[in-house]
Amino acid sequence: MVAARIFEEPWSPQEDVRPHLHIVEVPKTQKVNALGVPVSARRAARARMLRRRRRTLGIFVVVIASVLLAVPGHAFGGVTTTGVASDEAASSLLAPGMVYVVASGDTVNSIAKMINPWSPQIAERALTKELGSNVVIPGEHVLIP
Repeated sequence: MVAARIFEEPWSPQEDVRPHLHIVEVPKTQKVNALGVPVSARRAARARMLRRRRRTLGIFVVVIASVLLAVPGHAFGGVTTTGVASDEAASSLLAPGMVYVVASGDTVNSIAKMINPWSPQIAERALTKELGSNVVIPGEHVLIP
């Protein structure tokens, strides 16, 4: 910023003396808001705050992603080979991988209902495929698919 300052010299009748103009530099001052804090200081504080927020958000995203990856996949709606949701299969009587000893009066359909009470047709097909037939014999060991 530049200002002009006029220096007047006394006028004398012998000479036609005019006032001289001198260019004077005004010292730079910081812009100040109503509270008296310099604008540059406010901008620096805002930049620090934004960096903190971004860093916090990044850490939050990493923590949430780690937690989601640590949770087993069946918790997100996985389905077993017999067509049962994982959480429902845990509540049924027979789960995949178990060995069931056929009792007298059991049929493939009754065993399928113990595996998947909501939709025994899927479990029945898997059992028939596992056994190779629709007939079970009392005392037989059946691996639940």
